[in-house]
Amino acid sequence: MAIKFGPAGIGGVKEAVFNLQRFHNLGLKACEIAFTYGAYIKNKEDALKIGKEAEKLGIKLSIHAPYWINLNSKEKAKIEASKKRILKSCEVGDWLGAYRVVFHPGYYSGMDKEETYQNIKANILDMQKEIKKNKWKIKIAPETMGKVNVFGSIDEISRLVEETGCSFTLDFAHILAREKKVDYNKIKKLFPQKNWHCHFSGIEYGEKGEKRHKKTETKEWKKLLKNLPKNKNIVIINESPYCVEDSVEGLSLF
Repeated sequence: MAIKFGPAGIGGVKEAVFNLQRFHNLGLKACEIAFTYGAYIKNKEDALKIGKEAEKLGIKLSIHAPYWINLNSKEKAKIEASKKRILKSCEVGDWLGAYRVVFHPGYYSGMDKEETYQNIKANILDMQKEIKKNKWKIKIAPETMGKVNVFGSIDEISRLVEETGCSFTLDFAHILAREKKVDYNKIKKLFPQKNWHCHFSGIEYGEKGEKRHKKTETKEWKKLLKNLPKNKNIVIINESPYCVEDSVEGLSLF
């Protein structure tokens, strides 16, 4: 089993190269660039420079698309804006040499689960046509979500992967918050793919699922690492408020 650990966040454009070097010195080999409020790396030359440094240091880059995404809105304009944000992340991600664009698929928006699924599936297929047309070497990876009223159960994400050929992001903290447990055997069956892109952190949750991310406890790392499949290539992005420190601890326990 090969696991690359890394934090969620690379900092601003000016400190990105320095931060990559810092991550490398700590032994980290992955990093997810957070476009939380938009694709803030706007200059292609900056992206190419950051990507070149990451490649030199052996750090695998991914992108988290903006949070304002809903591929199942009742308003067509919101769906088109969501697709535009994801595709912009793909474009910049391609400049960076990133391999995945992670995104939150959407909400049920008062619709039944099957209608929601079909709408999100259609929009993913549409975006994949654009990615192919532009020859971007990147895959979109809808994420398992931590709230019960939001689209993104492990079954829904697995079905999207099977029916669209998209990639996926397994957020184990979200799965715990949504399901109240993590059924590793079920996850292994639903996601037989060789390469897994994952998120992990401590999480506080209630009856409706996720409340907030928190520092990752050592016992949580040990449980995850013990249960991960041994025959896959895995990237684990830590999303806790202490994501660099927690990633280093995960690496030390591997």
